Amino acid sequence: MPENTALPVHIGIIMDGNGRWATQRGLPRSRGHEQGAQTFRTICEYAADIGIKYLTFYAFSTENWSRPAEEINAVMDLFRDYLKEAEERQEENIQKGFRIRYIGDTSALPEDIRKLIRIAERESAQARKTTVNLAVNYGGRQEILHSVRSLARRVQSGEITPDEIRLEDIQAGLYTAGQPDPDLIIRPSGEYRLSNFLIWQAAYTEFWYSDILWPDFTPADLDRAIEDYGNRNRRFGGI
Repeated sequence: MPENTALPVHIGIIMDGNGRWATQRGLPRSRGHEQGAQTFRTICEYAADIGIKYLTFYAFSTENWSRPAEEINAVMDLFRDYLKEAEERQEENIQKGFRIRYIGDTSALPEDIRKLIRIAERESAQARKTTVNLAVNYGGRQEILHSVRSLARRVQSGEITPDEIRLEDIQAGLYTAGQPDPDLIIRPSGEYRLSNFLIWQAAYTEFWYSDILWPDFTPADLDRAIEDYGNRNRRFGGI
């Protein structure tokens, strides 16, 4: 980690390029997701070690259901493996201070995965060093819709009037309620778009892009992104 670099409090990462990584090597796309899962573990632990308080990883979007069934099943199996491993390493993860949260519409996931998610979130709820958000069946627009529908029900019940709705009320209905907005979002793989990731929260986020495919992303690459972030002047609309 570069010295004297201001650390972002919250980093979002779009884990992109797994399929292309595998295709370039003549491997099934599922192998790219397997390698990407290893990279996730490495980056997650390294980021926590250097003091990042919040990490949000874009793992599976609401649009990813349109991919081939074989690939979706492979990704779901990886979620199962990760969650079972987290359960087995529960004590170790608690000692490391990892709080695990899943954001997105998890109701669409298989029941066994939902059960493992509930266990992981419950068992790590008291951890305070680093909160790790895994965005699964997540879409930024859908997240805002979820919050707005909640507010509409409050209006319908007479709890509040439309004129009383504040920005903070919408934010309170997001999956990341109670967490700071991301300071930095990293997207590897050569793409230059948000892809429906944290679109409300990213209003003043700094972005860092690279051509590196996610399975090849290393702690040194994270250091470069953080160093670049530390050299930027964040004015938040001021001078």
